[in-house]
Amino acid sequence: MRAFADWMIDVLNEKTDFKAGVVVVKPTERGDYDDLRASNGRFTVALDGVRRGELIQERREISCVQRIIQPYREREAFLATAELESMRFIISNTTEAGIRFSEEPMPEEGMPKEFPAKLTLWLYHRYRHFSGAPERGCIVLPMELSADNGTALNRAVEQYATHWNLPSGFREWNATANHYCSTLVDRIVSGYPEDRAAKIFAEIGKEDPLLVAGEYYHSWVIAGPDLVAQELPFAQTDLNVVFTDDLDAYREIKVRILNGAHTSIVPTGYLAGLETVGDVMNDPTMSAFLAQVLNDEIIPSLDHPKDQLEAFAADVLDRFRNPYLHHKLLDISLNSTSKFRARLLPSLLSYQQKKGALPPGIVRALAALLRFYRGDRNGESIPLRDEADRISFLKDEWTRQSHGEQGVRNVVLHVLARADWWGQDLNEVPQLTDELTEALTKYLN
Repeated sequence: MRAFADWMIDVLNEKTDFKAGVVVVKPTERGDYDDLRASNGRFTVALDGVRRGELIQERREISCVQRIIQPYREREAFLATAELESMRFIISNTTEAGIRFSEEPMPEEGMPKEFPAKLTLWLYHRYRHFSGAPERGCIVLPMELSADNGTALNRAVEQYATHWNLPSGFREWNATANHYCSTLVDRIVSGYPEDRAAKIFAEIGKEDPLLVAGEYYHSWVIAGPDLVAQELPFAQTDLNVVFTDDLDAYREIKVRILNGAHTSIVPTGYLAGLETVGDVMNDPTMSAFLAQVLNDEIIPSLDHPKDQLEAFAADVLDRFRNPYLHHKLLDISLNSTSKFRARLLPSLLSYQQKKGALPPGIVRALAALLRFYRGDRNGESIPLRDEADRISFLKDEWTRQSHGEQGVRNVVLHVLARADWWGQDLNEVPQLTDELTEALTKYLN
């Protein structure tokens, strides 16, 4: 939030007449933002990245945060913000698990546990204070990384309104006066840069314990009514913010290109002896493999303007080349089987349907994934992180293969047959069983 939403609002304040202040509300009961209070809401954002092959840097002191509230201890102060006429935008990032409904009662004191319950309490207070005035509704911009986050949050608020037996007038006001926008956000924020802090302090001329670092690349795609774009003057800046009525298209591009690229290089790069995304980009063979997967396989599988896809892919490669981000391949390997289904399998199937052939790079990535789940590299154990039944299934398959009880083709047959993993029996995809067996055999020789 500090290096994305607050940073963007700070830029808006500088470049336009937006002049917005931020109230930070802590979402959980434990602890407080003591350091942020002590700094009067000021902190430094350090951004570094690569754009068109050139290193870029930005150091900005954020000054838009005006108040910090711990709602569990400051209930009245929290609800009092609902009485401000100028309060218009609500931005959240409570993780994917934060947007959910649970049957908790409406509290007369203290705070409910779930974020949508807190929001419902706040909105109901605002509704009563302004007697349901439609112009006192809010624009809600959830940034949780889940599909249709705005719709999901609105649905949860509606559930709480019903569960708490709130007046029908409030439910009507919530449905008509408030605008829940689904969004898609993208920026890697690495947090406090322990290894570079002293250097950055020298650059800005002071120490800042709240320093937060991230990549320069940023993207915020917002789906909502036209009034949202009118009230948020991003068009007057060079910030990468897009207003659209088709968020699914942007999500598909991000998942298939950015996330698909990550998933393709995790097992292939790690089995090649590499440790980080940066290592992959600095390795001629692996960087060529990634370029092949992106440009020759994933992009041709998508039904979007080619120039848009190529521009996004170029941004992805720039981000992967960022020397200030140290993304370990093993850190990205969590739940790799389900990630392959969501990120690379759609490209494989679409490519096959369009070309009548299989994308060799993606097939190789799948072969590397199966070999990765054998759990060893150069005699050392690979720390696999996935659902226990998937790890045990693949371990059993490889144990039977190593004991001579079955061949590599049988491993492939059994894995591709797991329709519960892939959504279908992938042995039915023309040539996939044969080509995956051949690719996997190469990893064993």
